[in-house]
Amino acid sequence: MGEGLKERESAENYLETILVLSQKGEKVRSIDIVNELEFSKPSVSVAMKNLRTKGYIAIDADGYITLTSKGRKIADSMYERHVAISDWLVFLGVDKKTAVKDACKMEHVMSEKSFSAIKKHIENLK
Repeated sequence: MGEGLKERESAENYLETILVLSQKGEKVRSIDIVNELEFSKPSVSVAMKNLRTKGYIAIDADGYITLTSKGRKIADSMYERHVAISDWLVFLGVDKKTAVKDACKMEHVMSEKSFSAIKKHIENLK
C-alpha cells in the first residue's frame, strides 16, 4: 500500500471490517460497511472503488464484496493485531471498551517488531 499513513489506516480498517462481517456468515455489501463503521454511503462507495482498483477486494454483479487473497492477507494481519492488542490491554487492567478503541489505533502504527514482542509476551503468559 503505497499511500500515506491515513489512507493506509483507512484501507486497513475497511479490509478488517469486511473480514469481520464475512466471518459472521454474511454476504457483505457496502451498506453493511456503512452501518458497521457509521461512515457515509458516498465515503464507503469511494473507498470500495479504490480498494477494488488496487486489487484488495472484488465486487460481484449483485454488489457483494469479497476480499482477494491480497486483501485477505492485510485483513487477517490487522484482525490478529486488533485481537491481540485489545486482549493484552484488558490483561493489563484496561476496561474492554477502552482497550478495543485503543487497539484500533495502535494496530496500524505499531511496527512488526513491537507487535511480535507483545505477541511473544502474551504467549508466555498463557
